[in-house]
Amino acid sequence: MVSTSMVHLLEEVRACKVCEPHLPLGAKPILAASAKSRILLIGQAPGRKVHETGIAWNDPSGDNLRNWLGINKELFYNPDLVAIVPMGFCYPGSGKSGDLPPRPECAPLWHAKLLEKMPDVALTVLIGRYAQGYYLKDRAYKTLTETVQHYKEYLPQYLPLPHPSPRNRIWQRRNPWFEEEVLPELKQRVQQALK
Repeated sequence: MVSTSMVHLLEEVRACKVCEPHLPLGAKPILAASAKSRILLIGQAPGRKVHETGIAWNDPSGDNLRNWLGINKELFYNPDLVAIVPMGFCYPGSGKSGDLPPRPECAPLWHAKLLEKMPDVALTVLIGRYAQGYYLKDRAYKTLTETVQHYKEYLPQYLPLPHPSPRNRIWQRRNPWFEEEVLPELKQRVQQALK
């Protein structure tokens, strides 16, 4: 089926059940986008709480992310301003040290179609290693820390970030340059993109 609009495409994505046999809680694709979106957030996959509520970044990680971006919930949840398109649209289940990786089917199946419908995106924020690996490919450094440290190399199109999980506070303490250099740049670019 050929989608004629973003509305139809979002309906298709939300009806997707391609990886349902691999999902412990079933398929429930969670994303937000509009043909007018100015900022694109590409993260990992919804966690259990997000799966239960159906609201992306509706957890402490989301609170941190909004703080990093310098925007409130009203702006964050306005798809005409901010698109939320994770690498995996459904909760993948949990493993020994947190949630499992996003399912590999989603991004190749849906991302290009979604991005094609968002011509006004001025900034794409790549949150975590999965998004960075997929979009930066061989331009990504060996570690997430190095990739984020070299964020200027990917501007103005992309800005790589670590995951905003509260568990990453230790990483932030070890890398004070992130708060000193990257976050002010991020906030400034977010404000420019929203104009």
